[in-house]
Amino acid sequence: MNLFEFLPYVIALSIAAAIPGPGIAAGVGKALGSGFKPAFFYMNGLVLGDITYLTFAILGLSAIASVFSGFFIVVKFLGAAYLLWLAWNFWRAGIDPKKMNVEQGKGFFSSFFTGFSVTMGNPKTIIFYMALLPSVIDLNAVSFQHYLILVLLTTIVLYFVVTPYILLASKARKFLTNPRSLKILNRSAASAMAGAAVFIVLKK
Repeated sequence: MNLFEFLPYVIALSIAAAIPGPGIAAGVGKALGSGFKPAFFYMNGLVLGDITYLTFAILGLSAIASVFSGFFIVVKFLGAAYLLWLAWNFWRAGIDPKKMNVEQGKGFFSSFFTGFSVTMGNPKTIIFYMALLPSVIDLNAVSFQHYLILVLLTTIVLYFVVTPYILLASKARKFLTNPRSLKILNRSAASAMAGAAVFIVLKK
């Protein structure tokens, strides 16, 4: 494989990642509710989830994944449950402006786990890597060096596509300082997270 043969993958992944889904919705909700840093932690988990599915596809584990589908179902519902818990907390209490800057950097593992579990339970991600990926990449011709290139390209594309979403959401958060605006912000973040959770659970 030459570098030009990776171009269809980059284009396909960019389009798939840019289409708003539960991953983007949860990331925007995280950025609105907690700021850029926790949303960035979330995005790291999201990227790891994509790389996990990429690895499954390249190793030919789609059949094994279907056999052990119960594992993915558990991850799916754990992620959805955590998103609903976050949504409830933001709907009920939301952001305390006095603690906004203090709490902005907290919650690496919870944010990271949310991103990873949302991706692992996201039907769009599963379909892309298990069904669409073989149509843009000859998986039988992928060597270890090619795999590393695909991991690098996946990471770059996802950061390039998702970062503007969470950056804009976190910037918008800084302009909302009065109680009425904060209430709207809290409810918007809660709705985005809850909507992502419901989509994950209902989508087969």
